[in-house]
Amino acid sequence: MSRTIVSTTDAPAAIGTYSQAVKVGNTVYMSGQIGLDPATMTMADGIDAQITRVFDNLKAVAAAAGATLDNAVKVNVFLTDLGNFAKVNEAMTRYFNQPFPARAAVGVAALPRGALVEVDAVLVID
Repeated sequence: MSRTIVSTTDAPAAIGTYSQAVKVGNTVYMSGQIGLDPATMTMADGIDAQITRVFDNLKAVAAAAGATLDNAVKVNVFLTDLGNFAKVNEAMTRYFNQPFPARAAVGVAALPRGALVEVDAVLVID
C-alpha cells in the first residue's frame, strides 16, 4: 500500500520532523496536536482554550484527510495535569459522537512549547 501525506493550513504546520497526518489505505494516523493557533503559531491561553484548539486542529486535519473525528478509532490524550481530565471528557462530547473511540490518557511531565494538553488519533475511513 502506498502512503499519502495529509496537510492543511487550517491546523498548525509541523514544528519538527513529522507530518500532520499520514494516510495508508483507509487508515489515517494523525500526529499529536497541541493548542497552537494555525494562523499565528501562538499557544492558546489556559487549559480550556488549549483543549478547544487541540480538537479544532484535529478536526481540520481529519477534514483534510477526507474524514471527520467520528472516524476516530483510537485517541491518545497527554496532559501535564491529570486533574484536567474531566475537561477533556467534556470537550470530547462536543467533537465526537457515540460510539466514542477507544482512548488512553497519560500524565506527562512536559509537552512541546509549554502546552498543557496534546492529543493524537487514528482514523479509519469507511
